[in-house]
Amino acid sequence: MLHRRIYQFLIVYATGICILFLIKFALNLSDYVIPSPKEVWITAGQVFIRYLVNVMDTLAVAVIGHILSIFMATLVGIIGRLTSGVGSLIKIAAFNIQAYPIVAVAPIIFILLGDGLASRLLIASMICYFPLLLSVLGVLTEPVSDIEHFYRMTGRLTWQLEVKIRVFENITKLTTVVSGSATLAMVGTIVAEFIAADAGIGYTIRIALYQSDLAKILVALFLIGIWTSLYLVCLEWIGHLIQKKWQR
Repeated sequence: MLHRRIYQFLIVYATGICILFLIKFALNLSDYVIPSPKEVWITAGQVFIRYLVNVMDTLAVAVIGHILSIFMATLVGIIGRLTSGVGSLIKIAAFNIQAYPIVAVAPIIFILLGDGLASRLLIASMICYFPLLLSVLGVLTEPVSDIEHFYRMTGRLTWQLEVKIRVFENITKLTTVVSGSATLAMVGTIVAEFIAADAGIGYTIRIALYQSDLAKILVALFLIGIWTSLYLVCLEWIGHLIQKKWQR
């Protein structure tokens, strides 16, 4: 699984790099616009360790933000499954918050929380929690009629048991969504760092952009892709273990 995921990323990255260099040589662009392969290689040797540390910093924030978003989506999903006015209000509020673009909300977050860890975590969580919320709501509001009818008739159906039944019946779907939303957590963290943070690979990319140094950006993108792929593999492995445990 790990080798396949890494190979897939390397193929996509190599294809993008080749297209970039083809454009450079076809249009005879200068190294200032698109760096040469040699310049990219030299730059990678110069900044690799520093960028690796920055990517790991970003990944750590993304992982924590992703976990927070899972808890947020689960909590809102459990409350939102209720047919009462409170459940409807929670769902409407969650949908309306997501309607605001993160680039519009981010300045408010940075003003209130500063440009440190808290802002990065909040933005990462906000970006990836909505697809999780939609999936959780879809699962928890869809009855498993046969099983729930049995427990309801025997008087043993509680809301906790109802949630467990519906999660168990859709565990594959949920683990897939959790794994897929991990990339959004990484994107959210990088966006937060790019806008106003003072650490992480997003901040590094912003500095490289101001310097018009595309070689550094390409190195950063390579490291982002590698570590995101590793994180996805870990999530898929954990999801596989959870499915096996629940299906026993």
